[in-house]
Amino acid sequence: MLYADDERILVSAPNRAGENFIRTLRAKQLPFAALVSSSRQQKSMESLGVKPIIYVDTTKHDSWIIPDYPIGKVFIFEDSLPLCCRYIQICRGWTSKAMYVISHRGNPRMVYRGLGANHVVFANSEDVSYLIEA
Repeated sequence: MLYADDERILVSAPNRAGENFIRTLRAKQLPFAALVSSSRQQKSMESLGVKPIIYVDTTKHDSWIIPDYPIGKVFIFEDSLPLCCRYIQICRGWTSKAMYVISHRGNPRMVYRGLGANHVVFANSEDVSYLIEA
């Protein structure tokens, strides 16, 4: 079994690779939730039919409320260094499972790992569905 029945995979998908990853999760019927920090991201996830969507205000620590369901693995698709770092800080307190950062840039791997990411994956492709099996 890849994932516990009651856990949800958490995905921040601000780019095409992240959206493709979400489509793969849906096709495999794996339980997941999306993490967003803007209304634009929320609308994008809604247009993909994603539910639930966890909205956090990255500037307000008191809005980082642990979801009502257990979080399993976390996949953060990098949009910007500061936002990615903030998502790692938020999510690390929500799960003890593996956290992945998927990057198309050369941002410092050690920064993400120092904040709590277990894996930093540099991918030039928009298909990283192989990470689901990781």
